[in-house]
Amino acid sequence: MATKNETKKAKGKSTRRLDKERIALRKGEQQRADGVYEYRWTTPDGKRHSVYAGTLELLREKEDQVAADVRDGIKTETKLITVNEAFDMWCDLKRGIKDNTFQNYKYMYNQFIRSQFGKLRLTMVKKSDVRRFYNTLTDGKILKVSTLDTIHNVLHQVFSMAVDDGYIRVNPSENVLKELKKAHNFEVDKKKALTVEEQNLFIDFLKKSKQYDHWYPIFAVMLGTGLRVGETVGLRWCDIDLEDGMIDINHTLIYYDKGGSERCSFSINTPKTKSGERTVPMLDFVKEAFLMERNRQQALGITCQQSVDMYTDFIFVNRFGHVQHQGTLNKAIKRIVRDCNYEVLEKNPDAKVLLPPFSCHTLRHTFTTRLCEAGVNVKVIQDTLGHADISTTLNIYADVTKDAKQKEFASLGDYFEKLSS
Repeated sequence: MATKNETKKAKGKSTRRLDKERIALRKGEQQRADGVYEYRWTTPDGKRHSVYAGTLELLREKEDQVAADVRDGIKTETKLITVNEAFDMWCDLKRGIKDNTFQNYKYMYNQFIRSQFGKLRLTMVKKSDVRRFYNTLTDGKILKVSTLDTIHNVLHQVFSMAVDDGYIRVNPSENVLKELKKAHNFEVDKKKALTVEEQNLFIDFLKKSKQYDHWYPIFAVMLGTGLRVGETVGLRWCDIDLEDGMIDINHTLIYYDKGGSERCSFSINTPKTKSGERTVPMLDFVKEAFLMERNRQQALGITCQQSVDMYTDFIFVNRFGHVQHQGTLNKAIKRIVRDCNYEVLEKNPDAKVLLPPFSCHTLRHTFTTRLCEAGVNVKVIQDTLGHADISTTLNIYADVTKDAKQKEFASLGDYFEKLSS
């Protein structure tokens, strides 16, 4: 029978467990029969968790990471969440953006992210993984910079939400796109305006062509106001004051994939920013274009037959009385450019002025360029175009003045050559 002293000594002995190498294990550590080390702990919600490693050294590195996660408020219970699941949570929580923008985000995600990158565990994604994914998109697919911008915008917001909610410590997509653009030497395509000669050729052809003259009013309005496509096709007769020569811009007509059973359809959007709501003065040829459109429709018995989100009486409608959209207009421009150039070349095979390929947005940029060339005040240009950020206006103004300076100096060089000859 043990004496009191022996009992005290036994009680005083360490009860800490040892591994097979006789190394003392810490609280929560154990070595399984197969030799694998395990660390167990309990989170405040009462749930038990475990991490495993082949060596005690690796296990303790993982323990340090667990301790750091607890200290930084990182949620251990979310370790198995994938990027896809985080995106779906983001979709449920996202508010404050236009539905067409939101649907475009979802389309881009499902198209480029969900099938592969989206299956990665959220907590395992590193900056190098995001960089590798972006490189795959740029090297393996012919993507425009604007498309990559949208993809990055979505991913960055999803990771930011995960950081804010304590799922991860840092956003792995931070600065990745900026670095990639520099590495690939990406440059945003510089928007080109029609020259004065090209603009005149376009307008004159529309006026004289029996096949395309019905397109003149809408393109003349776009060229003489700088309105966005959605703003132009969304104009109603009540939005224009022909007597005072003013146009009230207060909404946009858009056409997009709404998802679900509705699929593609029209919708009315209010301007994204306060600067989008504005009044634009009519130039004389713009007022004339509105009158031409009204007279043409009256002569043909055309009236607006469509209502979109309680809006109706649209100005620019097709022969069935339905509203126009950007795709139809850009297709029309392609045909106009083709047939106009054929006509020019038939008269003069060596013609120097032909219409370049362009889109509806080119007409907005052309209007802006003409304002800059005319020396219109930058703040007036900004207000007329509805630019929320004046830097957008200033960038265009700088490009135009730079081109004008180069032309002036080119002619100055010819002048100096004549003086020296």
